[in-house]
Amino acid sequence: MADFRELLADGRPHLFDGAMGTMLYARGVYINRCYDELNLVQPDLVSDVHRQYVRAGAEILETNSYGANRPKLARFGLEDRLADINLRAVEIARAAAGPRTCVAGAIGPLGLRIEPYGPTSTDEARGFFREQARALVAGGVDLLILETFADLLEIQQAILAVREECDLPIVAQMAVREDGRTVFGTEAAVAAERLAAWGADVVGLNCSVGPHAMLGAVGPMVGVTDRPLSTQPNAGLPREVEGRTMYMASPEYMASYAGRLIRKGVRFVGGCCGTTPEHIARMRDAVRMLAPGDPSRVFASSPEPTSAPREPVPLAERSGWGAKLAEGRFLTTVEIIPPRGINPDEMLRGVELLKAAGVDGVNVPDGPRAQSRMGALATAVLIHQRVGIEPVIHYCCRDRNLLGMLSDLLGAQALGLRNMLFVTGDPPKMGPYPDATAVFDIDSIGLTNLASRLNQGLDPGGNVLGEPTSFVIGVGVNPGAEDFEHEMRRFYWKVEAGAEYAITQPVFDVRQLERFVEHIDRQGIRIPVIAGVWPLVSARNAEFLANEVPGVVIPDAVLERMRRASALGKEHGTEEGTAIAREMLAASLPIIQGVQVSAPFGRVPLALKVFDAIPGWEGGRAVEAAVAAGAA
Repeated sequence: MADFRELLADGRPHLFDGAMGTMLYARGVYINRCYDELNLVQPDLVSDVHRQYVRAGAEILETNSYGANRPKLARFGLEDRLADINLRAVEIARAAAGPRTCVAGAIGPLGLRIEPYGPTSTDEARGFFREQARALVAGGVDLLILETFADLLEIQQAILAVREECDLPIVAQMAVREDGRTVFGTEAAVAAERLAAWGADVVGLNCSVGPHAMLGAVGPMVGVTDRPLSTQPNAGLPREVEGRTMYMASPEYMASYAGRLIRKGVRFVGGCCGTTPEHIARMRDAVRMLAPGDPSRVFASSPEPTSAPREPVPLAERSGWGAKLAEGRFLTTVEIIPPRGINPDEMLRGVELLKAAGVDGVNVPDGPRAQSRMGALATAVLIHQRVGIEPVIHYCCRDRNLLGMLSDLLGAQALGLRNMLFVTGDPPKMGPYPDATAVFDIDSIGLTNLASRLNQGLDPGGNVLGEPTSFVIGVGVNPGAEDFEHEMRRFYWKVEAGAEYAITQPVFDVRQLERFVEHIDRQGIRIPVIAGVWPLVSARNAEFLANEVPGVVIPDAVLERMRRASALGKEHGTEEGTAIAREMLAASLPIIQGVQVSAPFGRVPLALKVFDAIPGWEGGRAVEAAVAAGAA
């Protein structure tokens, strides 16, 4: 039987197989199928692909188990078949391999975010990897290959999991973009160092890019580790040809680059998406003719300071909003709604009233209730530049992936926007376009972690960006949440991630707010709390909020007050709603450090009336004077 350790020791280049998914798709297996399940329901199909790669000259076969972990199998209702699928994957590959071909147990990413950018803990992730590794080892693999990882922290958990299960060799491979970095911004050389330090026997790259880009990415890896290197590029970048996704790199092209990779110093080559047995057969000739290069090892391309965090800019120096938070001053802000179309003039007139009243900030929601309105960042720039009052931007995770959020935050910093409130966001089905898709690549906890790292000058991969950002990081919290303990756990995770203040959902019962504040005081986790207050305008408005807006809880007593007042007329209902809001604010003043008042339907003067509950507030007179001056 073949021994992968012998291949490691002989100093010669060796050949992995090519794509499994590409071959199965070409045989009519649709991409919405669970390819790993084919080990159980169509084993002959999988076996035939393996045998073709053996005939092509592959020395190492990968099991058809790339997605056979619990989170991914659960999407198909197959999590209870995890052990069967992985064991059968090894059995099929072993039968096809014969005596001279090694079998590598393939393990891919979990398909979910782990901390600090997601809710899955590192311990939980390691447990998922252990479960799959245990099954593959029990099946009798010769080595484990961890491939197509973008997050170094996730592949670290995979390596640790395998090491807890066995001492078999580990091939650990990251996926990089055309610029030679992972989607988290980690340089290939940094990845090579970390993978080796964590115990991988072979380190390398696979997927995402073609051989040309991979050759450029692998160069810096050569000088920083003494571990053998591996590469498995795609057959070029995919293109749409008459409605089909095609990989255009020919077998001859792939073979020429296999030779160049080996001369660069790579020991193990193979193929990923788009490669076929024909590609591997041509690459085999390059492998047989060449010995790997022997460049000098300098171990100097990525010194430790690369990932050293910077000291964040002091809170008081980031913005006027941040300075008031740091000084413990009471903050006032009004939430306005971005314009529905392209003309912001009416909204800006309302913001001018807020500035005249002396309000500290303007809260700009990001697609509230999944409505189609001007973007929060663009709205905030208009407010900041045309009116000169600080915006507080509600930035949600619904519409953007991690890279999009990173780009937006860097742009916000360059535009002078500093005050952020990170929220997960309402699902699209709440809005007028229920067929729109949501991203939710990370949630508000992950986004808080991202901004906190940017404030230390680090990108998501832990690489130095240059100057740190200077965001004032806020988060949302719902004191009236139905599952209060779950809400509190998430709140504490947000604080741990770097939250510096919190704004609550609209509160209509001061007892809910008191319970929340008592909870955080007992835990010793007290960041400034800004209470959300919403002046109701009618009984209908109150019932809508209570029944159709997630996170808003309105007591029956408040609903009854609004019904009685609204029965007397529209103005009576609005006056009662404003009075309730003032009562709520007055009762909350001893335990909060600020208030966010919503301007219902854009009615800024109505929102400003709520501030009359603050002792010494004179904003109302300032607004009256401003309005009178405008009329004159």
